[in-house]
Amino acid sequence: MTRAILYASSGVAAAILGVGGWLVYEGQSVDRFAECRNTTVALSGSDIGGPFSLISETGDAVTDADVIDGLTMVYFGYTYCPDVCPLDAGRNAEAADLAQAQGVTMSTLFITIDPERDTPEELANFTDYLHDDMIGLTGTPEALEAARKSYHVYAAKNGEGEDYLMDHSNYSYLMHSDHGFLALIRHNETAEQVAQTALCMSERI
Repeated sequence: MTRAILYASSGVAAAILGVGGWLVYEGQSVDRFAECRNTTVALSGSDIGGPFSLISETGDAVTDADVIDGLTMVYFGYTYCPDVCPLDAGRNAEAADLAQAQGVTMSTLFITIDPERDTPEELANFTDYLHDDMIGLTGTPEALEAARKSYHVYAAKNGEGEDYLMDHSNYSYLMHSDHGFLALIRHNETAEQVAQTALCMSERI
């Protein structure tokens, strides 16, 4: 068994932050999705993601089974983020459109790490601006923490007052409702690269 620690850059602090927890890869004799991945970090599908119960931007209670339908890109961020989050979420939205143009549907999720400010209404305004079909999710601090842990997402409050920032990891996670975790998407990957990953995965599902 090999183990790799993922490091993530905070768009606010421009510093490298260690992701809390190990991401474990359990070697498999056959991995039909391996050649689709752009990252050299191999992760076990059973180690990334898991059940969650959150609140959608419409105010409805949802579970992972409700919102991860087929190919789905999952991203953790916050609407007050000044740089990284809108760039990553916007890239994911563009990738979804590029994949759709090739006949492959990829849903996009934006899960907040800042429930104190990210109400369902705030999330709806944010996601609707980026993509008509993007779904924003919030919830109780406890429920969101559980979701973050299952995806090995780092998040921490930085500062005081109304204008505080959030330090956080900035990976996106390509998931599938039947196959679980498929690929880790880095911040510097383009929409075209992400769409190509989704197309490659769809051919092997």
